Amino acid sequence: MSTETSVPFLRVSPMNPVDAALLETLLKEAPIGFAFFTPDLCFQRVNRTLAAIYGRSADECHGRTPSEVLTASDATAHENALTAVLAGETVVYSDHHLIGGTPHRPDDERHWAMSWFPAYDLAGEITGAALIAVDISERHKAETDLRRSEERYRALMQAGNQIVWAAARDGRVDEDCPEWRAMTGQSEEEYLAEGWLAAVHPDDHERTRLAWEDAIEDGTTFEADFRVRVRSGEYRYYRSRAVPLVRDDTVVEWVGTHVDVTTTAEVRQRLTQQLEKAAVRTARLQKATSDLAEALTVDQVVHVMTEIGNTAVGVYRTAVAQLDRERLRLQLLNADGIPDVPGAPPREMGLEYLSMMTLAVREGRAVVAESPEALREVMKDHEDTVAYLAHTDERAWIALPMMSAGRPIGALRFSFREPREISEEERAFLEALAGQCALALERATLYEREHSTAEALQKSLLPEELPEVHGIRLGKLYNPGTKYVQVGGDWYDAFRLTDGRVAGVLGDVMGKGLKAATGMSRVRNALRALAFSMPEPADVLTGLDNLFSATESNDQITTLVYFVLEPETGHGHLANAGHLPPLLIAEEGAPRLLETEPSTPLGIPVPREQHKFFVPPGNTLVLYSDGLVENRRRAAGAGLEELVTVASRAPAEVVGDPQKILKYLVERMLAGHEQDDDVTLLAVHVPAT
Repeated sequence: MSTETSVPFLRVSPMNPVDAALLETLLKEAPIGFAFFTPDLCFQRVNRTLAAIYGRSADECHGRTPSEVLTASDATAHENALTAVLAGETVVYSDHHLIGGTPHRPDDERHWAMSWFPAYDLAGEITGAALIAVDISERHKAETDLRRSEERYRALMQAGNQIVWAAARDGRVDEDCPEWRAMTGQSEEEYLAEGWLAAVHPDDHERTRLAWEDAIEDGTTFEADFRVRVRSGEYRYYRSRAVPLVRDDTVVEWVGTHVDVTTTAEVRQRLTQQLEKAAVRTARLQKATSDLAEALTVDQVVHVMTEIGNTAVGVYRTAVAQLDRERLRLQLLNADGIPDVPGAPPREMGLEYLSMMTLAVREGRAVVAESPEALREVMKDHEDTVAYLAHTDERAWIALPMMSAGRPIGALRFSFREPREISEEERAFLEALAGQCALALERATLYEREHSTAEALQKSLLPEELPEVHGIRLGKLYNPGTKYVQVGGDWYDAFRLTDGRVAGVLGDVMGKGLKAATGMSRVRNALRALAFSMPEPADVLTGLDNLFSATESNDQITTLVYFVLEPETGHGHLANAGHLPPLLIAEEGAPRLLETEPSTPLGIPVPREQHKFFVPPGNTLVLYSDGLVENRRRAAGAGLEELVTVASRAPAEVVGDPQKILKYLVERMLAGHEQDDDVTLLAVHVPAT
């Protein structure tokens, strides 16, 4: 850099004493460095400021050359400048970085602008040279700071993959951007003519252009994400942002940045895809869990698994096998899960047999074969595997153990029609599905076992045969609920009394399980005992109330209808303890409910009453439980009305047969409804002759 200081040529002339004193003071005290040199480059005069710059005293400089006072580089610069000036150069400027400063700050590192110019005598002849040194440290520091700031900003932009660009107030690109052109391959002419928008992907161009024009028109910040075609021909994601520079409330230009966000966009895109896949897997697994929860039997579980494998993963065949722990054998539950071709695994196989399912159970892990070659490798080229591959249309397989409480209970085998790479997402889904299937299969097995036991227990508590009584015909029907495996509390009974009459009862102990069953058994046995000692309905219910208060809990609600009937006449008495009214079906005429005075279930102490009733010849009296008329979609009141309507449509030959009328009522009352409770009926028919 060169100083802008202009110094007139010095001419040596005689001075009066006053001027000489002023010059001497100036040379000594001025903050500007002064020095005079002789033609042989020796210091003639040096003021205190310049001597301090050199780190010397004025006396140490006097009469010496720069090479004797300064460092080699500074001495060379001095001598070159002096030589040029003495040779006729008008003035020579240079900047120097010197350690040393003013007398007030001798250890300060300063920068000085030095000017050399010739000194003339009165005749105009060069008699020496003069040096003036001006401190420019502050200006140099400001320039250095500015340059360093620019370098740091440029480095920051490069580190952040940012490209700085500028545009005129109207959005027109009028300033080159080499960094952008180096990235896109645009020439300077192309960039200045079309700008950065020319490199934007065609699918993003219109959207980005409109956003840029709106920002220009409104004078607001511009922001947009778009793809840019780079020099290699590929597209990368960029985020652009520009702000208006406003002066006197007027936009004078735009300054913006382009930031490469390809990695961020790709990560976001991959994350979005992973989240979408996870959401789909979660939804599929939730549906599978829901479907398996509704599968009550083993066959239903197998059917649901086949449907899920096909719809969720595109499985060709699904095989489900259950493990017999005692025999250590796998039993295939669906025969169509593995094609019946030469070399196929048997429908029942010991764990020592080599197959994908037995391997999965033995090793407790998923076994995958993504191609026929991979299957041969997994099966160690077993002869059965070679034969199987020659005949099957399957080309990829995965087998998974079904685990419960850390122990295998079976295995799943999924096959595909084409070689297939099983992704980690699919594998995780199938492993979770195998866990759900294990729970469902274990539950279904327990259900079938308990349901069979429950039905046997329930039927053992009911009379196997009804008595044969001259003059009447009896019928009964018990239809257990299909959704529950626990024993219910419904029961019926009919028996002959010692006086020749017939006693009949139908009751319901609310609830399920052993508590309801044992309560029902106690009430049934107590009723028989009471009936033989005091058979009248009011007396029997009063005795049951006393028994109930002594032996049963308050929350065990029990209702029943009990009657005694004279077979020869069809006349009788009945008492109702909070149960549904009996239905009387006439051979000719409308059926009706035998409405009696409302009463309470057993155990609630109220005076019990009995009512006369009559079953005319050709008519049928039907007692029934609430499962016949009430369910989740039908209230009891509506069910009773529907029961009367259904009974009115019964053909004469059905009304004349107690067993047929019961079957008729059950089929039509349950049609279109899901049975969720036991249905129990007892009928008494008095023949027409």
